[in-house]
Amino acid sequence: MSLPASSAPHGRAVTGRRGQPGAALAAALLGFFVITLDALVVNVALPAIRTDLGGGITGLQWVIDGYTLMFAALLLSAGSLSDRVGARRAFGLGLVVFVAASAACGLAPNLPSLIGARLVQGAGAAAMMPTSLALIREAYTNPVKRGRAVALWAVGGAVASAAGPVAGGAATLISWRVIFFINLPVGIVALLLLAFAARSPSRRVPFDAVGQISAVLAMGALTFAAIEAGSAGFTTPRVWAATLLTVAAAVVFVRAQARGRHPMVPPALLRHRTVVIACGAGFAFMAAFYGMVFVFSIYLQQQRGLSALATGLAFVPMTVLSAFINPLSARAAEHYGPRVPIVCGMFLMTGGLLLLALVPAGTPTWALALLMLPVGMGGPLAMPPTTALLVNSVPAQQTGTASGVFNTSRQLGGALAVAVFGALIADQTHFLPGLRLSLVLAALATLAAGTAGLYLRPAPAGPRNGETASIPAPTSPPLPEPRREKDTPR
Repeated sequence: MSLPASSAPHGRAVTGRRGQPGAALAAALLGFFVITLDALVVNVALPAIRTDLGGGITGLQWVIDGYTLMFAALLLSAGSLSDRVGARRAFGLGLVVFVAASAACGLAPNLPSLIGARLVQGAGAAAMMPTSLALIREAYTNPVKRGRAVALWAVGGAVASAAGPVAGGAATLISWRVIFFINLPVGIVALLLLAFAARSPSRRVPFDAVGQISAVLAMGALTFAAIEAGSAGFTTPRVWAATLLTVAAAVVFVRAQARGRHPMVPPALLRHRTVVIACGAGFAFMAAFYGMVFVFSIYLQQQRGLSALATGLAFVPMTVLSAFINPLSARAAEHYGPRVPIVCGMFLMTGGLLLLALVPAGTPTWALALLMLPVGMGGPLAMPPTTALLVNSVPAQQTGTASGVFNTSRQLGGALAVAVFGALIADQTHFLPGLRLSLVLAALATLAAGTAGLYLRPAPAGPRNGETASIPAPTSPPLPEPRREKDTPR
């Protein structure tokens, strides 16, 4: 028999019936796994896709960015969707769309069909990402347990990051289409687990149509301009037109959020220092990590002649190490506060990226794999405490919206990195200088994020009253609880 949902104060879960927190966490973890896997597994298969379906570097960029662009553009509304219909229902809908689109990717007869299916797949991922964090917020009421649950959730992404390049390379030995069919059994298991999660509360949340449309136009036009500039040049009319559209749509979005009655991104959220720093760290991490994997996947195969499997194996030391670092970062944040792992992680990535940019052209592949290790350590050291800090910094009713803003910044970082770095390496005669410049730009992004992390408030040195230390309070005061309509279980 279901219990009625009720309102709960900040930090408390609200559920319509008793559920199993472990089932909610497992479903969220598997969802994050397939989302991350599809952001990485395709990179190694890009040359095989081009051989089978045709298209130059621009087409390959859209195979990656078609996914990340829709992911980023729809995340803002997806966060509100989580609040509107309930996290469990929104997650389930997104998962169904994602799995169906994955099957369409695997069956795509040509490159435009594949790109179209990737766009739909990104839309499904957008619905899943913020709702997965909202599920965890509802399932775990204690901040310490919630922080550990977020760290375990991050393991799903870490395992996907570790398995992605190798899985892509191995699957390409059979067919690149296999990489998309992997999502089907994982998605089915996640749906079964979701049935055991507690019902989520919902509330009436108006839809910001102007904000959503302008956000899609701004992000899409910006990505188009960056990609087309690499093949057509920065002075071509279509690149200028896309740039002007980006500026115009961005102005409309900002005005809609500042003056609208029901903005997708509440202005108070962006005035919250912790939220801003977390979003900056997420942007820098994705730009650096996914941008590096993209350029090296092409470099190792096209410039050095490695097979898809050998290329995937070159990423193994970095990605496997990241899977072990993720669980440890939550413990480090509990004892030293989130500032220490966030700053150290960003600076580690900076050092690793600069080393990769400065090594001689004839450096052996095994040495490149070792030089990637600081990048593999820094990201998972910083991201779990960043995510947990964000979740703990906002009222429970705004978790979905805040998660949407955070993950939008992450995916926008990845999309822009692929677009800009792809443009820099589009000229094969200047591939290596373009690769080096890409790595330097990524290093500057992580350096800026690490410096900003220094402004997070340090935590007390140890636990109090014999309890395990929790993630510290945010630098800025908590956001006020929004006035809500009556909650109903979903």
